[in-house]
Amino acid sequence: MDPANAREALREVDLDIAEGADMVMVKPAMAYLDVVRAVRERFDVPVGAYNVSGEYAMVKAAARNGWIDEQRVTLEILTGIARAGASFILTYHAKDAARWLKGA
Repeated sequence: MDPANAREALREVDLDIAEGADMVMVKPAMAYLDVVRAVRERFDVPVGAYNVSGEYAMVKAAARNGWIDEQRVTLEILTGIARAGASFILTYHAKDAARWLKGA
């Protein structure tokens, strides 16, 4: 699929649903928030977003180098993905995010 062609992504989602998909997944999440939003608005199925390992590694490396506040950036990324319309997010940050949100 051409990553610059959001219309092609929507056609693929339409085909997936026509073939019986109960939900769809957009990946990588951060680079395709516009596609997450477009799928959410156009189709009546749960929309997953996969916050892929490369996105996770960028945050971890920047935090390790002291360039960012890992907790703040991670929660902002996940909030942005949810705000774009993701029904669920698959992320390597899950354990940390759950701990931070719990307040532990």
